[in-house]
Amino acid sequence: MAVTSAVVTSAAYIIIGSWDPYGPMLTNAALRRGLCPPTATVYNASAVTSHPLSHFRGTVRWQNPPVYRPLVDLSTMEERHLIITYRFDRAAIQELCIQLEPDLMSAIRHPTGIPPQVQVLSVLHFFASGSFQTTVAMASGMSQPMFSNVLSRVLSALLKHMRSYIVFSQVEDLPTMKGDFYALGHIPNIIGAIEGTHVALPPPPHRSQQVYRNRKSYNSMNVQMVCLADQYVSHVNAMFPGSVHDAYILRNSSIPYVIGQLQRQCVWLLGDSGYPNLSWLLTPVRNPRTRAEELYNEAHGRTRRVIERTFGLLKVRFRCLHMTGGSLFYSPKKVCQIIVACCMLHNLALRRQVPFLQEDGPDGSVVAAVEPVDSDEDEPEEEDMQNRDSVIQQYFQ
Repeated sequence: MAVTSAVVTSAAYIIIGSWDPYGPMLTNAALRRGLCPPTATVYNASAVTSHPLSHFRGTVRWQNPPVYRPLVDLSTMEERHLIITYRFDRAAIQELCIQLEPDLMSAIRHPTGIPPQVQVLSVLHFFASGSFQTTVAMASGMSQPMFSNVLSRVLSALLKHMRSYIVFSQVEDLPTMKGDFYALGHIPNIIGAIEGTHVALPPPPHRSQQVYRNRKSYNSMNVQMVCLADQYVSHVNAMFPGSVHDAYILRNSSIPYVIGQLQRQCVWLLGDSGYPNLSWLLTPVRNPRTRAEELYNEAHGRTRRVIERTFGLLKVRFRCLHMTGGSLFYSPKKVCQIIVACCMLHNLALRRQVPFLQEDGPDGSVVAAVEPVDSDEDEPEEEDMQNRDSVIQQYFQ
């Protein structure tokens, strides 16, 4: 007999993996098929074992039916656990699921598909923990390859709604924004603080990987953000690699155009000394010579500190962006998508006033949140000092 091996795929069927001239006699279904092909063919396992020729030399390996892990269930979790694990309360998660459900429903057409709610929870867990995909997938009740597909699907669905989550200053909101910033440091007409921060990623596998190495000698994306006085992210640009200067990113972003549309409203942004002082961007005085300039620098620092607190809150809420979570092992394009998605969710948490609960570190202490900001200060720029000098003379003399 030509049979050399047989592999059982479930409790009911067996695969005969070579030419078997007696195979068509084993079941009625096989008889209807005609002669057994030289490729693997499925037969009834009970018929094989009861057939008089079933004592053939070969290997029969019985396998148990597949076991599926239970999927994570939102309804069974406590509110505190939700906030610690997923960074959102039940109501916020349900709102997010309803918004993304039309784009995620296609994933459940397959019999083993993942419901939209589970997809959203698994991705929120990944953002919040910064863990490897395998760990997050096991906690959510799915395989790692399946979670990889879910991550791409949820990111795509989220980014479709970016303009409803990250909105730059509207004219009708300017008086409130100016008042909130003035309360921080008594500098008038400020509508945002701008700064760059780095998010680590592994060396991209191509020749241009050196452009991703930043001033601190690790690979990253240099992310430009503008925030409001309440730490709401009003602008994010995550497209530039780590070696690119902050001032270059500013020149090639949409900020100059957007601020230009608001110039009649007399508005300014605050930036550190890595940026040039422009007609709409106030930076600190590098070498203050008068008491008024010193007072201005102190007020500037108090006001601009809000962007550093925003970076700290964003990265500790979503540990996948924090250095302690390691690098994001994805392509630069996908890292950019993850950064923007986290900024969107950060704004959602602020809008819904979700309390932030930190997990304790291994020694019982709270894990540090804020990373030092590395400012770019070595690129000379043409500067417009008129507005800054006017502010110093009018408010700090």
